[in-house]
Amino acid sequence: MFKKIAASAIALTAVTAAPLFALDAATTTELNLREGPGPQYGVVSVMPQDAMVSVDGCTASDWCKVSFDGAEGWAYSPYLLNTTMPEPTVIYQNTDAMDVKIIEQEKDGTETAVNATAGAGFGAATAALLVGGPAAVAAGVVLGAAGGAAATPAETTVTYVSQNPVEPVYLNGEVVVGAGIPDGVTLYDVPEADYTYAYVNDAPVIVNPENRRIVYIVR
Repeated sequence: MFKKIAASAIALTAVTAAPLFALDAATTTELNLREGPGPQYGVVSVMPQDAMVSVDGCTASDWCKVSFDGAEGWAYSPYLLNTTMPEPTVIYQNTDAMDVKIIEQEKDGTETAVNATAGAGFGAATAALLVGGPAAVAAGVVLGAAGGAAATPAETTVTYVSQNPVEPVYLNGEVVVGAGIPDGVTLYDVPEADYTYAYVNDAPVIVNPENRRIVYIVR
């Protein structure tokens, strides 16, 4: 499993001044607040669905710097709705229209060295996004509990998944309920259960084998 990268290993610089105020946004699903802009960074906390956050700015890719409940961190923009607009709009791929402050990443030698060691396994397997993630959300399909994807597996199933780790697979994007697992990723059976499971980005996830969608994240 990859070693989590400390947020202090990366310098972030705002390259535009607008807007002068933070945007208000809401999470469309239970969403990780991470130490840095990427799934390889450690989780600070887990924000509930419909949580209100303040967005300070976003990288040119998919991650936004946010504040939630007194804590600062980074969240995956496909699951953030800008609530300051006449109609709530997903921030992903809409930063220009929203005048979101763009935060540029400046990597130093220390971070490069850390990435070479800790991020090697992650970087080698990030070609595939979680199916149904950013593209579906940008098209207006909100994943997660509100979309009926969530489930509460039996405690025996959760215990089995926790106690029987498998080789992790690393994918771009964020692990959320409702996201799909690409066809090339192996799903493992759970004895006497209708679910399968995998370890995605080091997170144990329980999956509906019929549509390969995550129904539960073991935390």
